[in-house]
Amino acid sequence: MIYFVGAGCGAPDLITVRGQRLLEKADVVIYAGSLVNPALLEVCKPQCRIYNSAEMTLDEVLQVMTEAAGKLVVRLHTGDPSLYGAIQEQMDALDKVELAYEVCPGVSSMSGAAAALKREYTLPGVSQSVIVCRMEGRTAVPEREQLAALAAHQATMVIFLSAGLTQQVQNALLAGGYAADTPAAIVYKASWPDEAIYRCTVGTLAATAQANAISKTALLLVGSFLDSRYELSRLYAADFATAYRPVKEQDGGDAHEEN
Repeated sequence: MIYFVGAGCGAPDLITVRGQRLLEKADVVIYAGSLVNPALLEVCKPQCRIYNSAEMTLDEVLQVMTEAAGKLVVRLHTGDPSLYGAIQEQMDALDKVELAYEVCPGVSSMSGAAAALKREYTLPGVSQSVIVCRMEGRTAVPEREQLAALAAHQATMVIFLSAGLTQQVQNALLAGGYAADTPAAIVYKASWPDEAIYRCTVGTLAATAQANAISKTALLLVGSFLDSRYELSRLYAADFATAYRPVKEQDGGDAHEEN
């Protein structure tokens, strides 16, 4: 069996329990060496064969998987493999040769970044949507998903794979309608020992990246969720009834249940 495993956002103890157990039992591990924390490999068996896919082509990765048929293979991807993990092409190739596989999800770097910032992406009265996207680079972006077009929604934005394109990102965000003073942040290597957070604005995004020599392994976060102003959740309001909690009267006034 081949398992595509999300390594989590960096810290070794942020891999899932299932993912770690698979690593412990693996006969072969192919890990994304440019992004995955190598400390995760310390749980592998001494006889486990380990390959760094940063030095391999797709065909070479598939060859290792094919030759290891009958063994337990872990393809270790950074974060959650469903986000910019390039796993679909691998799974489709395995389907063609009828090799079985499963996917073990992981903690995305976008979750790690929110934790590092101690912020919630979906704040009442601020934003109830999160746009996960990237700036066009060597990989093209569909016309309808150009960054400026997405910025027009003014929702929370988590921008992957764009730390080396911060000037282009800044220009696109401003062109899309974000004010220059909109809060922004650069989170470098969330949950790693050398994690760093740089708070800025849309208008100072590129300058902040340049000043701190950020060009890779960082997420760009944009939106008013980074501010302190928001509305309290209705879910926990005293005058809001749920299936588990009735309306609670306050100050002797009449309470009315909301449906």
